[in-house]
Amino acid sequence: MFRNLTPVVKNLLLINIAMFVVASYFMPQLERMFALYYVQSPRFMPTQFLTYMFMHANFWHLFSNMFGLFIFGPLLEQFLGPKKLLTLWMVCGVGSGLLYSGYNAYRIGQLDNQIEAFYADPSPERFNDFVKDNRHLFKSGVYDFIDDYTKNPESKSMIQRAKENYMGIRDIQINIPMVGASGALFGILIAFAMFFPNTELLLLFPPMPVKAKYLVFFYSLYTIYNIINNSPTDNVAHFAHLSGLIIGAGLVYYWKKNRNNFY
Repeated sequence: MFRNLTPVVKNLLLINIAMFVVASYFMPQLERMFALYYVQSPRFMPTQFLTYMFMHANFWHLFSNMFGLFIFGPLLEQFLGPKKLLTLWMVCGVGSGLLYSGYNAYRIGQLDNQIEAFYADPSPERFNDFVKDNRHLFKSGVYDFIDDYTKNPESKSMIQRAKENYMGIRDIQINIPMVGASGALFGILIAFAMFFPNTELLLLFPPMPVKAKYLVFFYSLYTIYNIINNSPTDNVAHFAHLSGLIIGAGLVYYWKKNRNNFY
C-alpha cells in the first residue's frame, strides 16, 4: 500500500508526522505558537489559521487523521490531480479554522452575557448556574464557596470572589487551543463520498462493508448530534469537523458544476 502513495498525500503525511515529533520531543513551544487560539487571546496570531492543522494533541489524534488521509487521499489525488487535492486539504483546513473561530466567538459572547448579567444583578443562584454550566473547569472547593455565598448573598467580598471566578473561567476559555487536521480530513471524506459514493469500505468495528456515502452521512449526523449535545467535558472540536464537511462539499459541488476545471 505504501507504494501506491501519491506525492501530495505522502508529503502531507511526512510533514504532519515530522511536526508532531519535533513538537513532542524537541520544541514543545511550537504547539503554543502554532495552535489556533481565540482572537482575543494574547497567544493568537493570524498565521495560526494555517499552522494549527499541522499540530496534534497526541499520537492517537495524529494517527486517526493520518490514517484517514492514507486511506482516502491517494485515490482522490489520482482522480483530481495533486493541485486540486492540495487545494481541497488546505481550503478545508483553513476554512474550518475560520468557521470554528466564528463559532467560538458566539460561545464566548454567550459567556460575556452571563458575566454582564451577574455584574448587573449578582446572586448565588446565578453563580451556581454558571458553575453547573462550567463544572469541568472548577475545582471541588467551589461548592464550599457556593454554600458560604448562599448564606451571605450581600457580602461584597463574596460577590468579588464570584466575579473573579467568572473572569477566570473566561480567561481559560479564550486560551483553549485547537489543533489537528480533522477539518481538512473531513473535506477529504466528503469529497471521496461525492466522487465515489458507492465504493464499499470495510469497517474495523464492526467488521462489515458500507458504502462511502452512507459512512459519511452517518458520521455527519453523529457530528451534528455532538454539536447540539454540547457536552462540557468533550474536548473534540466537532464544529470544525462539520465545517470541513460543508466546505469540502461546496468545493466539490463547484468542481462538478464546472467540469472543465478537471482538464
